[in-house]
Amino acid sequence: MVALRPIRVGRVGRGLRCRSSSTFEEGAEYSIADGDAENEAVYEIEQRVVGRPDPAIDSHFEYGARAGWWRVMDLFERHHVTATVSASGRAVERLPMLARDAVRRGHEVSAHGWRWESHDGLDEAEERGRIARTVAAIEGATGVRPVGWHSRSPGSYNTRRLLVEEGGFLYDSDAYNDDLPYFVNVAGKRHLVLPYAFDTNDMQFFHTQRFSGARDFAEYVIDAFDWLRREGAHQPKMMSIGLHLRIIGRPGRIGALDRIIQHIATNGDAWIAPRVDIARHWLTRFPSGSEPH
Repeated sequence: MVALRPIRVGRVGRGLRCRSSSTFEEGAEYSIADGDAENEAVYEIEQRVVGRPDPAIDSHFEYGARAGWWRVMDLFERHHVTATVSASGRAVERLPMLARDAVRRGHEVSAHGWRWESHDGLDEAEERGRIARTVAAIEGATGVRPVGWHSRSPGSYNTRRLLVEEGGFLYDSDAYNDDLPYFVNVAGKRHLVLPYAFDTNDMQFFHTQRFSGARDFAEYVIDAFDWLRREGAHQPKMMSIGLHLRIIGRPGRIGALDRIIQHIATNGDAWIAPRVDIARHWLTRFPSGSEPH
């Protein structure tokens, strides 16, 4: 982690924590060519191929691993920024060199499910198995056990409990309801939630066409940062920036991330950090029995 005017651990502090999350899903998406019953359908064009392989979407995902990864990681490195890489277990199993590269560069590799799939509809035994398999794949490739979890939405009603029962997780990000971490009681244990965000997220290039280009995305994220920075003068705030290798990693979009990082570095009392560092800060500041109100 490289901190930008870091907030001292031991107090909540004023200021703003920014966490950048890059997802590594390439190789974990659904593909008939890979033996699945259907193809993934979320990508650059809206034309779903049913009942037969779709080489276009297969190559779309492949772009993230072949080109996007290096472009995004090199940019982080130039700015001395570390982030959370939310990695699907099968993607790591197929391309362990990328997970190892993330750890070598100082990034956190957290768990993003076994496949790029929702856990909604999975029975408890299936979901428990997927969680364990994801943990094993990441730890086997990197030598580091993942301590964070984020489902491809939606998760199931069992997900958080299964994470707690699995043990070893510091936090999950399966919530979108706050600008700060918070604690919940799960199966009689205190569990930390670091909310995620879909608006300051490059997926909006696809889902809503909200952003027509890099400038739109950069301006939106910078506007969010500036507002939270003003609020952070009086109380702590956290902002999540969601990135995908196959989306922000395109040459016409990567400039947005460059402008965002430069703006944060030069215009705010902010700490850019992986989720795990924010989680540890929060757990240190609020040991058991001292939850914030």
